[in-house]
Amino acid sequence: MMETRPTAQVITDAMDPARATALNAALGRAGTLEPGMDLPPFYHQLYFWQASPPGELGRDGHPRVGGLIPETGLPRRMWAGGRLVFEAPLRAGIPAERLSLAESLRHKTGRSGPLAFVTLRHEIRQQGRLCVTEWQDLVYRADPAPGSPPPAVVAAPRDETDRRTENFDTTLLFRYSALTFNGHRIHYDETYARTVEGYDGLVVHGPLLAQMLMLMAVDLMGPLAGFAFRGSAPLVHTEAAEFCRTGTSLWVRGTDGRQIMSAEAVPA
Repeated sequence: MMETRPTAQVITDAMDPARATALNAALGRAGTLEPGMDLPPFYHQLYFWQASPPGELGRDGHPRVGGLIPETGLPRRMWAGGRLVFEAPLRAGIPAERLSLAESLRHKTGRSGPLAFVTLRHEIRQQGRLCVTEWQDLVYRADPAPGSPPPAVVAAPRDETDRRTENFDTTLLFRYSALTFNGHRIHYDETYARTVEGYDGLVVHGPLLAQMLMLMAVDLMGPLAGFAFRGSAPLVHTEAAEFCRTGTSLWVRGTDGRQIMSAEAVPA
């Protein structure tokens, strides 16, 4: 059953170039962003913070649901995937506005129990022009039962024409959490990640993996008109990952061969 929610949220941001420059540094990419320069795709994740006081946070460090995001009754949140349309580059140092809507809520039962899927739509405008439309898919689920088997994994393709190996550590996860104002404890509180949410370590942010895939796509294919991605399995900070491409298809593969994320790029 599909339920549409008209709840809207509007956040404005000055689009400080220093924040984008800091992400470049965290990712080991050269370049200082100056006012008026085009931001790389998906760098808008660094902006439009929802800065909630401690009393308005849930146990996981995210703002409590019930406003923009409906209450699902399920405690564990994951960013399942997303889709983006790039109408025009966002520019550093130019104020921008993001309108966010909770577009849909769906409940279903999966192998691990009840699930709730929330789709948010974000429209980002700068100087009155629509620059980016983003659909963000979130999944909520119950806490893992003691002794429950690990989720099934999907084998990733091995026919790539381009491949990069990337490593992750606690410093990168901390810096990305700080730059995106992401308080989700699975990215920095290893005890919480293991004992409460059942992961094998700190979880690498899904948007960080998507960001790195988008930057790879731009490096190899040029500017993007669109991008869609879907998470398949979590990656923890002690693991390396292979970022792969064939044509317009991209994916992240664990060193054990499992698929972490798949994506499709739309060249401009």
